[in-house]
Amino acid sequence: MALAGRTAAWWARLRGPCPAAAPLCLPPWLPAGPGACERPYSSRGKEKLDMSMYPVESIRNFSIIAHVDHGKSTLADRLLEVTGTIAKTDRNKQVLDKLQVERERGITVKAQSASLFYNHEGVNYLLNLIDTPGHVDFSYEVSRSLSACQGVILVVDANEGIQAQTVANFYLAFEAQLAIIPVINKIDLKNADPERVEKQIEKLFDIPTDECVRISAKQGTNVEKVLQKVIEKIPPPQCNTADPLKALVFDSTFDHYRGVIANIALFGGEIEKGHKIVSAHTKKRYEVNEVGILTPNEQPTHKLYAGQVGYLIAGMKEVTEAQIGDTLFLYKQPVEPLPGFKSAKPMVFAGMYPVDQTEYNNLKSALERLTLNDSSVTVHRDSSLALGAGWRLGFLGLLHMEVFNQRLEQEYNMSVILTAPTVPYKAILSSAKLIKEYGKAEITIINPAQFPDKLSVSEYLEPTVLGTIVTPDEYIGKIITLCQDRRAVQKDMLYIDERRVMLKYLFPLNEIVVDFYDALKSLSSGYASFDYEDAGYQPADLIKMDILLNGNPVEELSTIIHNDKAYATGKFLCERLKDAIPRQLFEIAIQAAIGKKIIARETLKAYRKNVVAKCYGGDITRRMKLLKRQAEGKKLMRKIGNVEVPRDAFIRVLKRQTDK
Repeated sequence: MALAGRTAAWWARLRGPCPAAAPLCLPPWLPAGPGACERPYSSRGKEKLDMSMYPVESIRNFSIIAHVDHGKSTLADRLLEVTGTIAKTDRNKQVLDKLQVERERGITVKAQSASLFYNHEGVNYLLNLIDTPGHVDFSYEVSRSLSACQGVILVVDANEGIQAQTVANFYLAFEAQLAIIPVINKIDLKNADPERVEKQIEKLFDIPTDECVRISAKQGTNVEKVLQKVIEKIPPPQCNTADPLKALVFDSTFDHYRGVIANIALFGGEIEKGHKIVSAHTKKRYEVNEVGILTPNEQPTHKLYAGQVGYLIAGMKEVTEAQIGDTLFLYKQPVEPLPGFKSAKPMVFAGMYPVDQTEYNNLKSALERLTLNDSSVTVHRDSSLALGAGWRLGFLGLLHMEVFNQRLEQEYNMSVILTAPTVPYKAILSSAKLIKEYGKAEITIINPAQFPDKLSVSEYLEPTVLGTIVTPDEYIGKIITLCQDRRAVQKDMLYIDERRVMLKYLFPLNEIVVDFYDALKSLSSGYASFDYEDAGYQPADLIKMDILLNGNPVEELSTIIHNDKAYATGKFLCERLKDAIPRQLFEIAIQAAIGKKIIARETLKAYRKNVVAKCYGGDITRRMKLLKRQAEGKKLMRKIGNVEVPRDAFIRVLKRQTDK
């Protein structure tokens, strides 16, 4: 009884508030301090802000867009410092890049938002900033972010000038009819030439040179001027607090304890804790547990009002409940849903399988949570004879695929097997039996295993993209040769200024998907930039090529390629596999085959013991007997031996440059 009494007293002290006079109310393994009784993920204890003091007229929602490495995240850091959102320290680098993969690679992968408070000419303004990625593979993040904005800051490097993704992002903002503020960054560099960049902006985008703001985000030069331009040039949101609630979900993340956290932009009305809301997509009803803004950490507020951008937690436990592009409204006050986003069109498909089939359910759960945060990935169930049950995933590019795989490993501790990336082909069927089976004459092929036989197809179609290359003029010859090698057709050539050229080519997608970007960068010493957009399908002479190891097909390395490139690609793949596969105790025949026809072969020699080392002189028949016995043992081993391709070999094998 005494023990039970002491245990009850212990729990009473532990669950009660920590008295100031008794700092040792916690056991030694729990953290001490004023927040020790709170869970680290909870927003309890944070003072709630009153957002009613920021009417619609004093709100500005804007994004920062630019090419890769032009200084978006550095500018975002300086804006956060200037407005007092974060303290000024030397450690403020990529503050909004929260993912481990972003810090390791030095690129932005996820668009991140932050609310800034700024006083201009005696008026308090609420500035909602969204920092966006710059790589072409993450352009879907940019287009989604622009839906919550009324203007953009277009950052251009004073040294590099306008590059391919600068052009692409400008047109995204231009088509969305947003106010554009051109900012020339890195003016502190030795080779900076802001006058040349201003002329480029005027020639390509028709923006007068006097509208450009010259800054150095690293040193903080003229950053205040950018904020003033944002307030003067970007209009406030067109919405009213008196209207019924209409909120757009433009991003979401999953928290193990609180469920789905949805990032919302309010296009009308107001929302607070306790409100009953309904999702236009799922028709499910929720009670709001918490609303707030990101500064850039979560900061709870009493309410959110029309025109503001923030986050919402409403007890959504399933990842499928917070669809990006969904509209939220108050219960019994239905509204016309917002148009949402057009779904991302995958450019690259790859099979993903768990290393061990017992991990299937864990991987399924991890995929659901990660695709909630990265909605541009498409997921279809798939299975393979060799690898078991898995999925066929669609990505926007190869970097997107690598980053997704890295996030799975880092955030969910999942090891997976990724198959060779392929692009979506189409086939127009001529066989009445197949047309009846598929229910249509035109089918899409995302898995080489589903590639129909030539006899039952009237025409194969391959996807094409319109590629934009911006390069210094001294590299034009090499780049044109590279494009012609990849079966590209030149569409346009324009001099941006006396030193830089913009080339437009129509590429077959499978020619650029794996390593075109790497080849372009190495040819141009890193100066050329590349961007592409979808350009439909065109007829092509396609065939399926299998890779055989000791006569057994490796399903993951089957590819669909153009007939003209079959022999060269088959020979190349066999050579690369010879380097990638570890040697065994038996000989391995690596073959490339089209149907029953072998078009290339490499032999990986076996490790072998020198069985005749002990023979010194004597009869030759003794040597022959030992060698024959060894050959018979190797033959038996080859029959029963199993060749495994290392997991990291698939991408390595497909890269065209030799690493020798």
